[in-house]
Formats: sequence, C-alpha cells, structure tokens
Amino acid sequence: MSDETTKVDPQLLALRDRIDEIDGEIAQLISERAECALKVAEVKKAAGEDALFYRPEREAQVLRRAMERNQGPLTDEEMARLFREIMSACLALEEPLKVAYLGPEGTFTQQAALKHFGNSAQSRPLAAIDEVFREVEAGAVNYGVVPVENSTEGVINHTLDNFMGSNLQICGEVELRIHHHLMISDITRADSITRIYSHAQSLAQCRKWLDSHYPNVERVAVSSNAEAARRVKSEWNAAAIAGDMAADLYGLKILAEKIEDRPDNSTRFLIIGSQAVPASGDDKTSLMVSMRNEPGALHDLLEPFRRHGIDLTRVETRPSQSGNWTYVFFIDFKGHRDTDNIAAALREVSACAADMKVLGSYPRGVL
Repeated sequence: MSDETTKVDPQLLALRDRIDEIDGEIAQLISERAECALKVAEVKKAAGEDALFYRPEREAQVLRRAMERNQGPLTDEEMARLFREIMSACLALEEPLKVAYLGPEGTFTQQAALKHFGNSAQSRPLAAIDEVFREVEAGAVNYGVVPVENSTEGVINHTLDNFMGSNLQICGEVELRIHHHLMISDITRADSITRIYSHAQSLAQCRKWLDSHYPNVERVAVSSNAEAARRVKSEWNAAAIAGDMAADLYGLKILAEKIEDRPDNSTRFLIIGSQAVPASGDDKTSLMVSMRNEPGALHDLLEPFRRHGIDLTRVETRPSQSGNWTYVFFIDFKGHRDTDNIAAALREVSACAADMKVLGSYPRGVL
C-alpha cells in the first residue's frame, strides 16, 4: 500500500462515508417510489382497461414542485432532469410508453423525445411527420413528437398542415436549445472539404458562419442532420452540421462547436396523442380556426381574446385545404380551455368562425 493511499485526509474520508450513506438513502427512497408506482398501476388496471398510466398534467406538477423545492447547488433544470428520469423509470414499471418521433436516430427530435419522456420510454424513429401522426392515430404508439417552430426560421408548416386532417390532441410541448456543430469522420481531410451536408433549416441557421468560414464549399440539404452525419462516414471530402447526439451515434469528430448564427436558437416540439389533458395550473391551448372570407374576419377572430384578457402567444396562417383563397389560423394562447374566460372566448369565436377545432390544452413546457 502506497504512502498516498495511507495518508488520505480524514475530512475527505468522512465526506466519502457520508456520500455513501446518502447514496444508500436515495436508493431506498427510489425503490419505495417504484413500489408505489406498481401499486398505482394495479389500482388503475382494476379500474378498467382504458386507464391512463401517463398523465401529462401530473408529471408537469411533480417537476415544477421539484424545481420549487430545490435549494441548490444544482440548478432547477438539473434537479428536474433527475426527477424526469426517476419518473420515466417508474412509469416503465406500470406500462412502458411507446413514442414515435421524426427520425432517423440522432435527430434533435429524438433529443426532444428523450428530454420529455426520459430514457425509459420506448422510442421509434419514423421517416416523416405524416408517419408520426399515422402511427399515433393507429394506436401503434402512445405518443408522437414533432417539431412545430424554430426561433430563427419560424414554423414548420408540414406539422401544422397535418393537424387539418387529424383528430389527435396536443398533450404537451418541449423546447430544445439547438446547438449546431461542424463535424467530420476519421477519413475526412479537414483541409480538403468541398461539401457540407445538413438539413435545410440547419444550413439556414448557420448561414453567416458558413459564409465566413466556408464561403466556396457546396452546401447540400438532406432529409435530416442525422442523415448528414451518416453520409460523411464514407466521404473523405465532406463534413456535416448536426448536434451532439448525431456526433456520438456516428462516432464523428467535432471540428467547430456551436456554429449557429444566433446563440438563443431553439426549437419547439409538440407531443401529440389521443387524450384530452386536464389543467395542470400552468397551461397553454392551441386552436385551429377557419374564417369566412369577408371584411373584418380577422378582427372578429381576435376580438374575443382581447375582451376576455387572454394572452395570445402565436398566430399563424395556412392556406385551407378546402378551397382557394381561404385560410386557416393556428393560434396558441396561455391558459386551459376549461377556465371560464377561455371557454367564453371560444364560444364567441366558434359563433363567428366557419370551423373551429381545439387542438389541445396542455402543460407549458417545464424543461
């Protein structure tokens, strides 16, 4: 035994012993929580086959309380992430969640799915947003995760268009900070790069950086950042723009970090499912409205929200699928559809609209 081993500071030994004690207490408490989760599953199964095991409003409340109780030194978000994984593992004991996301593996949408549901959910990558909607509608998976807007490039119209023909509900949201990296494979010649692969939106979000550092290199848009990462594995003269998960998945080296033009670049994702979500205490509602093509239609649509003191967070317009020169409005606002003032506003909007569909009320993103 070396002198270094025999001369460990007694204070350090005491701290290590205390950490071991705390670890034992944490393990015991997690096991007790898991036992409670199993009993919850038994009660729900006894109540009927259609019992819901995943409750978005309940999960949001638990995560908020974890953040409120936090006294540091961990940040509130770090504390909530720890609880997310505990809840994910415990929920898997009740009934493992099946979650579809816009793939392939290594995309930011997969990262958003893991952030929202935790690593114990069974995730399934799909090739297109339409397929995610179809899998949820068919009951092949419990939930789907799709991107809906980016802070730099705006809304993802394909997601909005899918809601026009779907009866699915929005059950939650998650916002993900997007960091793009330039990456290469082990066969890439870093001084001979002639093309850079990425998704079209990612290329747009890094436009200024690319103009400055690789002005004469071809920019090739592909179906996803993960696909970009996969391609450079076999091309000595190519690089990819993607995120950390894609770099890890495909074993790529990051040549330049955080090359997005805006440091606050983030993407919002929606959780889609078949259930209506009760109020959590801090909610949002999304609405789809088709208005008649007549003077003052937009004013008639928005006035009830102003009169009832409802805070609109987004209004988007898409061409209607029912005819030329008619439009559908997608509206997000703070609050739950069951509160009195929002219910009153929705009745007034419905009276003046050609068609109205509440896409869902759901907890505001906690993480």
